[in-house]
Amino acid sequence: MLLVLKANSDELGREAARIVANAVRRNPALRLGLATGSTMLGMYHELVRLHRQEKLDFSRVVTFNLDEYLGLSASHPQSFRYFMQQDFFAHVNAAPANIHIPDGSIKGNYQQYCASYEQTICDAGGIDLQVLGIGRNGHVGFNEPTSSLGSRTRLKVLSKETIEDNRKFFAAGEEIPQCAITMGIGTILEAKRILLLASGASKAAAIAKAIEGPLTASVTASALQLHGDVTFIVDQDAGAQLKQQEYYRRVLEMTAILTPERL
Repeated sequence: MLLVLKANSDELGREAARIVANAVRRNPALRLGLATGSTMLGMYHELVRLHRQEKLDFSRVVTFNLDEYLGLSASHPQSFRYFMQQDFFAHVNAAPANIHIPDGSIKGNYQQYCASYEQTICDAGGIDLQVLGIGRNGHVGFNEPTSSLGSRTRLKVLSKETIEDNRKFFAAGEEIPQCAITMGIGTILEAKRILLLASGASKAAAIAKAIEGPLTASVTASALQLHGDVTFIVDQDAGAQLKQQEYYRRVLEMTAILTPERL
């Protein structure tokens, strides 16, 4: 595990974009797992800049989004498909056939649909680099506390805390989704490399538990401790409760010397 501490969310976004861009340059047909949320905006905007100004090529990249609200159409302003289109895909040369985002508008046959999404990932050869955010309760994707650490893509009921966190994105009186389609923890852990981004003081407790706490289904991000190639990029506020910051800096320095290709 590597921890990269950045001063603020702007630096965090640029660093994440640099890592993703380097991965695309090394493998133009990269299988890339993507996440949504405000923490991701800086990364996406920087990737768009790199595409426009440095000709970063996404034409062969195959993408898989982590999750989507159940009950929202692709045109709904709070759907994750809408987010991805507005903030990323509309501005780069990703091929529409290579973009995969769970369909929140499906009605029925949920298990079959989720199994087919999982199979599409497998048929592509798995995910090379998975980008993640983290919720205040330590969830990744929509794998809420008590999720199985071996879970696959499935329908998941959202916790009250997650629903309350999402309320600010919806208009007053608008119904907030109660369920989502999400990749499972088992699916995420099969990615070859994982990159988790966290910004802000509200994520500090979750980051400390994910990195330094025990492995537990109560904090599903702690399952990343089982993975051999995870990089956490956090700003100062999100990293404020970590107890071993000096050690993480030393690890990062030695990694830069001994295995610079990981950076």
